[in-house]
Amino acid sequence: MSDTQSLNRQTRRFAQKQGLLDDDGEPVRQKREARSGSGEPRTPPAQFFREVRKELKLVSWPSREEVMNYSLVVFALLVVFTALVAGLDFGLGEAIVKLFER
Repeated sequence: MSDTQSLNRQTRRFAQKQGLLDDDGEPVRQKREARSGSGEPRTPPAQFFREVRKELKLVSWPSREEVMNYSLVVFALLVVFTALVAGLDFGLGEAIVKLFER
């Protein structure tokens, strides 16, 4: 079964309206257009890195204190959720063992 045969009627009609299928339901083969550049010359690497550095100076960087606080919050949540998952794993494992133990 080809891909076009597996399409439902609504999808086939939509594809025909889009010009993707011909009247027989066969895919329309279109030539791919060659990619063309924007016509602008490439930026030299030195200029690129100067512009990157200029943009990075505009970034609002967090303070050291903020980074430490956010890191502690992430670490604390990691510990809490790891303990939660480990507890659920252990508890459900024990429950399954007791359920099937006879």
